[in-house]
Amino acid sequence: MRVTAVLVAFNRRELLAEALDALAAQSRPVDRLVVVDNASTDGSTEFAEERLAEWGECARLIKLDKNTGGAGGFAVGIAAAVVDEETDWVWVMDDDTVPGPDALAGALETHERYRASGRDDLAVMGSRVVWTDGEDHPMNTPKAKIRAGQAERDRAAAAGGMEIRSISFVSAFLRAARVRELGLPIADYFLWNDDFEYSARLLRGARGIYTPASVVTHKTAKRGSSDADPGPRFFFEVRNKLWVFRRSDALYGWEKFLYFGASVRRWIRTFRASSDRAQLRDCLKRGWREGMRTNPRSTRDVLRDTGVPVDVMIEIERLEKVERRS
Repeated sequence: MRVTAVLVAFNRRELLAEALDALAAQSRPVDRLVVVDNASTDGSTEFAEERLAEWGECARLIKLDKNTGGAGGFAVGIAAAVVDEETDWVWVMDDDTVPGPDALAGALETHERYRASGRDDLAVMGSRVVWTDGEDHPMNTPKAKIRAGQAERDRAAAAGGMEIRSISFVSAFLRAARVRELGLPIADYFLWNDDFEYSARLLRGARGIYTPASVVTHKTAKRGSSDADPGPRFFFEVRNKLWVFRRSDALYGWEKFLYFGASVRRWIRTFRASSDRAQLRDCLKRGWREGMRTNPRSTRDVLRDTGVPVDVMIEIERLEKVERRS
């Protein structure tokens, strides 16, 4: 299996250094590395350029002219990864993700056990995500797939994992063939729920597992869950969730109903925990209005004139056509 790691960076130079060191120290080496810098202003771009020189032709740095958010950065990076026709898995992560030395080896071993027990229909794998204290990070706790059959649960367990319906981009392994079949993340999400929508889209009609043998550390400032007080980013949570429920085919109808109810409950918890509810009310109002009245722009249009290399933009346009057909 040929694995291309995709790391999206923005203004976290010290964490970027840790992430790159960890990728270079994998017990099973990464085959290729793509770093997408979202127009950093803290020296991350120059640092990445210097460090990637050590990787030689195995690494590529894409320097964007504007911050396209995590959604845009991952769309660019994933497209750059699958340009290489030999890539089998795309391993995506943020610059505050520090993989353990066996993170890649553990995931590939899980995949080998899974495909040895039947049809190789695995589309997504997700690592175990811990915080700096070594405990599971509540922001990235995986949830078992709703209505998974007993055979599906047993097969995942036999491979050392758990069946899932979606996963975060903190450390996710995406089957390149599935990406080429269904397209890219939606760049207009900017941040939040882009990974939820995309992984759920890849997993509709396919299989995904949580792989505790692959461990990464998510170095957030605090060990909090995703419903902790988000401040102005709550706008993206509301707008993007509504875009998922209204415009995406990632979820079945009954799943949209259940996930909408879960989202409302999460929003209530967020309001209760907030120290600035007026700000959250404003974000809810604006996010609801845009989520109901607008649709996401095409990824090609969002990323136009942002410094995306020509070959990658051609791949983005090709994958967007694939997505429309699917």
